[in-house]
Parts: sequence; C-alpha cells; structure tokens
Amino acid sequence: MTTIAVLGNGRVGGNLARALTRAGHEVTVADRTPGAAADAARTARIVINATPGAGSLDRLAALRAELRGKVLVDVSNATVDGPDGLPAGLLHPGASLAEQLQEALPDTRVVKTLNTMLFPVMTAPASLAQAPDAFLSGEDAEAKQTVRELLADLGWRDEWITDLGGIRTARATEAAILFVPHVIRSSGFAPFAISIAR
Repeated sequence: MTTIAVLGNGRVGGNLARALTRAGHEVTVADRTPGAAADAARTARIVINATPGAGSLDRLAALRAELRGKVLVDVSNATVDGPDGLPAGLLHPGASLAEQLQEALPDTRVVKTLNTMLFPVMTAPASLAQAPDAFLSGEDAEAKQTVRELLADLGWRDEWITDLGGIRTARATEAAILFVPHVIRSSGFAPFAISIAR
C-alpha cells in the first residue's frame, strides 16, 4: 500500500482516486484550494497532478516544500481551448507542462504519463479493442519504476508501457492532445488512446 495524494477532484482525479483505492492504496483527494492541496501533498509518498493543465504550474510551484522528495505523476495537458471548449493549441509550445514543473520543482521527481488518452482508459486499458500505450517521461529511473508499478495496479500490462526517456520527451506526448478534438468530432466521446502499432 502506498499513500497517494490526487490533486484535482474532477473526472480525471476522481476516476484515478477510485481505481487506486480499489487497488489497496491510501488515497487522499484534494481540490484546487491551496490549503487542501498542501495538506494532501505533505503526507503522501506519490502525488498525482490531475488539475487543469492551464493552472497546474502556478498551483504546484506553490507546493515546492510539500513536494520535495516526492514522485509527482503529471497526467495533465496544458492547452488553449477553442470556442467549443476542446483543446485548440498548446499553452507551452516548444516545451511541455512536465518540463516546466520539473524546472519549478527541482527537488521533486516528475514523471509524465497517461496524458495521451481519454480519462476512462487510464483505469481500464483492457476495455479497448486494441492494446493501448502508456508513455513515461522523466529524469529519475527509480521514480519511473514506481509509476510503472502504479500503472500495473490500474490494469496496465508491462508491454503496454513505453519509457520514452527524459522529461523533454513529454513535449511529444503533450502535443498528442491536439488529436483529441478531431477524434471526438469524428467519432464522438468514446474512450480511445494514442497507440504505437508494432
């Protein structure tokens, strides 16, 4: 059992929290208020950023002391939304939210993952007709192994998890969010993930 703080209590955060609790972890969910997030992060071994990506950097940078030494799992995408509320562009072109978080939190081990799929797939990867991929980006090998084990608890088989390398590789996976509005407009809001055919 691991103590986990999920920052963000929307569809993504709630879905992850329920699944991780079912897997036997001790999970605390914090909303976006600074006090709640600080309290949750302080007592957790792993912190999951499931806050809206546009405000994640400021929110988490304010938790620098609480996040020191922790594994921060970043599942958010920082986007500029179009008139229909769907992603229309990247908030950090030429970089990534994960890189910005790692720079702002040098004593925290940031791992980017689960940001290339609709939220139901995060906790039910076997529900898709084809095997999905979960990508890992981060500088710390031990932290990435910790996240790999967490993904296994969510139903991800080892061969579905691809370690892309350092945190800079998150630029590629975050850019994949730009597929989402087009797929939704074409096929509706049905669960899907970006996968690599092999």
